[in-house]
Amino acid sequence: QVQLVESGGGLVQAGGSLRLSCAASGRTFNSINMGWFRQAPGKEREFVAAISWNGYSTYYADSVKGRFTISRDNAKNTMYLQINSLKSEDTAVYYCTADGPLNGRRWDAYIYWGQGTQVSVSS
Repeated sequence: QVQLVESGGGLVQAGGSLRLSCAASGRTFNSINMGWFRQAPGKEREFVAAISWNGYSTYYADSVKGRFTISRDNAKNTMYLQINSLKSEDTAVYYCTADGPLNGRRWDAYIYWGQGTQVSVSS
């Protein structure tokens, strides 16, 4: 079992930045691939970014490439998502997920999920 808790969401003006964190507990954190997804009102949950178990490989949706950075600190059992140059279309609930395939882009490929953290961007 893996428990995931996201934090760091909030209301930010367009062009601003946020850093989301995902704290994990439970089974060995540093042996599982992880990712971030997001879901806007009325839309399906969509892939944002993924990171390999050792942090060496990262993957991004085209819509966030160059603005978002995924990283992890296995010593702290924590994954991060640095979000820069926020746009109104980034408004969504952001979910941390764990134990999926490398570069997993389907939400149903992951086993564990956090409760989500709201990111709202004002224009």
